[in-house]
Formats: sequence, C-alpha cells, structure tokens
Amino acid sequence: MAASQPPARSAAKTALRDRLVTARRRRPLSERAEVAAAVAAHLLAAPEVRRAATVAAYVAVGDEPGTAPLLDALEASGRRVLLPVLLPDDDLDWAAYAGPGSLARAGRGLLEPVGRRLGHEAVATADVVLVPGLAVSPRGDRLGRGGGSYDRALARVPVGTVTCVLLHDEEVGLDVPVDAHDLPVTAAVSPAGVVRLR
Repeated sequence: MAASQPPARSAAKTALRDRLVTARRRRPLSERAEVAAAVAAHLLAAPEVRRAATVAAYVAVGDEPGTAPLLDALEASGRRVLLPVLLPDDDLDWAAYAGPGSLARAGRGLLEPVGRRLGHEAVATADVVLVPGLAVSPRGDRLGRGGGSYDRALARVPVGTVTCVLLHDEEVGLDVPVDAHDLPVTAAVSPAGVVRLR
C-alpha cells in the first residue's frame, strides 16, 4: 500500500514519524509508569469503556505509552480483552488475554497472547478498539508505524464502534498526512485525558 503514496506525502509521513520516534526515545524512563497509569485511569473512567463487554487492545512495547495497567484492570473487571497476533503478511489475528502469564515473546519485540486464535474478524466483536500510533489529527487521522496492520484491522470494525489511539500529550492534534488507505479513529487518549475526534 505504501508504494502507491505520492512521493511528497510519503516523505512527509517519514519525516513526521522520524521526528516523533526521536522525541519518544528522549522521554525519561521514569515517566513511563506515570504515563501508563494516567492513560489507564482515563480509559477506565470513559463511559464507552465502562459499558464495554469486549475491548480490543494491544501490549505496548518500547517507548509506546504503556498498556499493562490497563490490560490487567480490564481483565480483572471481567471484560473480555482481545489482543493482536501479528501474522507474516503484517495482518492481525486476535486472541483473548488471560493475564500477564498468557503472553509470550514474538517477532519484532512484541508480546502476544498464547491462547486460541480467533481470526481476523474477531476485532469486529469489540465494543471499543484501542490502537497504537505516533500522532493523531483533530479529525482523527492517525499516523502509525507504516506497516498497515492496524488500518486493515480498523477496516473490519463496524461503523459506530469507538476506536481510540493511545498517545503522549504532544502527539494529539497534529497535522497528519493521509493516504486513501489510512483509516481515522474516533478518539485519542493521553495523560491529559480522552479527546473525542471528528
């Protein structure tokens, strides 16, 4: 998909990604636990999440805003939590989260659930879908890492389902270059709170 991007837009996306990844790497390690706790608190208080029976989420890695406190709180509250499994073609399968012991190391430094695979379409059963990203515009245009995995997953999510990207405060409300295959999200959460988009 990325090969069909106009050169100027592709270059703009690459430059923005590079800038944001560099800024994330410069964040103090001591801040990570605070960011993860704040993001979890905001999402757990959000009416959409409080009403949700099933939440599709992910295990944050590296310098992404942490998700461990959120995943554990959702699972402890009795909600069904779906986590992605990255396939060789960069598409996503899904499996249920059953606590930290249900995760195993996978390629690209990821942690993935070890349970029964539920198929590509399982994401469509979620009431709320949480996705990673590097930035989001006020209209909901999300900048990802460039692999297209989450754009494919978002294409399977029914209209009206809450889709939310987890970010740092300064990554919300940026001008994000968009291609035809880029799918928007309806909300963003950062330590400052939840912002509804579009």
